[in-house]
Amino acid sequence: MDTTMTTSRAAARRALQPLIAVLALALLPLAAAGVREPQEPRPYQYVTKYINVPVDHFSFARNDTFKLRYLVNDTWWERDRRKPGPVFFYTGNEGDIELFAQNTGFMWDIAAEFGALLVFAEHRYYGQSMPFGDKSYSEPKYLGYLTAQQALADFVDVIREVRRGQAPPRTSPVIAFGGSYGGMLSAWIRQKYPHVVAGAISASAPVLMSAGLTPCDAFTRIVTSVFNAEAPNCAGNIRRSWAALRNISRTDAGKAFLSKTFGLRSALRSAGDVEALLSWLNEAYTNVAMANYPYPADFLGNMPAFPVREVCKPLRQKVAKQEDLAKAIFSGISVYFNYTGAAKNLDVNNSDSQLGENGWDFQACTEMVMPMCSDGHFDMFERAPWDEASYAAGCFARWKVHPQFNLTRWEFGGRNLQGSSNIVFSNGLLDPWTAGGVVRSISDTVVAVTIPEGAHHLDLRAANEADPASVRNARGLHREHITKWIKQHRRGYHAGDGSNRLPDMFPQEAASAEHES
Repeated sequence: MDTTMTTSRAAARRALQPLIAVLALALLPLAAAGVREPQEPRPYQYVTKYINVPVDHFSFARNDTFKLRYLVNDTWWERDRRKPGPVFFYTGNEGDIELFAQNTGFMWDIAAEFGALLVFAEHRYYGQSMPFGDKSYSEPKYLGYLTAQQALADFVDVIREVRRGQAPPRTSPVIAFGGSYGGMLSAWIRQKYPHVVAGAISASAPVLMSAGLTPCDAFTRIVTSVFNAEAPNCAGNIRRSWAALRNISRTDAGKAFLSKTFGLRSALRSAGDVEALLSWLNEAYTNVAMANYPYPADFLGNMPAFPVREVCKPLRQKVAKQEDLAKAIFSGISVYFNYTGAAKNLDVNNSDSQLGENGWDFQACTEMVMPMCSDGHFDMFERAPWDEASYAAGCFARWKVHPQFNLTRWEFGGRNLQGSSNIVFSNGLLDPWTAGGVVRSISDTVVAVTIPEGAHHLDLRAANEADPASVRNARGLHREHITKWIKQHRRGYHAGDGSNRLPDMFPQEAASAEHES
């Protein structure tokens, strides 16, 4: 989200009956349930700061500002005037910035190696960075400033503020990092502001998910392939479970059976309640695939190592009877919402996520449209075709806005990245968002790194002894490119000292005047 980003998928489904879901990038995890185990103490420390940024960077008619939050750690920053350390800058996602600061361990792992200043900037309209306070989400007139372009301009202001304390201020190269939607932003800030950002590590960034660039079923097929790889019958059982659950729910007795089987906080009483359960399951499978890490993690909820494997354990053999299939489905998916055993029940209508689901739904209805569909044959989901008109109608009903389906494609280039430079796009083959990722290098300076055993931006997480070799290799490539970008920046800076001065138009007169003085 991540990260981003599962609401893009949810928003698409909401417009495509019968699936009605809500989540957020992405791209965006977590329909959480019940009681969660207390979190461990935060391993990373930082100072919280705020900067006043314009509500609208691109208007000359208004000059009001709001406070944008960012986090700073200067423990390892090398302040040498001749070779100051770089600024490692995280371009915040659709959620509370502290969530991403705590889950981007790669930046922390290499900070001492590079003598870097760490900065994590919050995205406007998420976390504490609300342009209009409590009114920010109340009306479209207040939400209209929630765009990637405005966020990128915010980040440039933060960078300017951070570098202001340096003497001279331009000598520290800025390297952008981001995962999921944050990865899209890290690539885009390098594209739009190459004079500000020297290079970007863009992990699990679906920059090619716009209309017309990627088949709408690519995402669901990858989710299915991850479950198939674990156990061929697993995806098949899940595919058949949708009809089974619907059939069971046709009667009051069936609804009562499902309510008891799934331990629902609120019993199923209507067709809408059943849709909410199915939507929750849909999102759960997606999130488990995204977070299929080789060790326990709590980024998208407390989950064990290789959670897809755990979900598939009761589904390895074909389950014929509908009621038995429902029980097996619940037994498997319990690792998603109740791995710790602390949850007393499942609330499919509630989320305790730190991710901004409403904000991402709005973005998915304006500029971040990511078409998705499923056919129920080549994937393990119910059939849900992509319908642009229905999608647009749903967005207008919720937000009174009209999607611009190709905006990011034209704004940031889509597949036409030949004019860009100093960007590494990394994608894991276990990550559904790889469907919209850059998986082939464009040039020597726009490089694609593929991680066969990688889930959603695993390479940006902290090093772990369980990491597969492909992830360790990807991080090594990141280090190589960061080193190269820093050297390029320093060469360019020193080569440019004084080079932009105007030529002396009247050298003789100037020399005479200097002599007379």
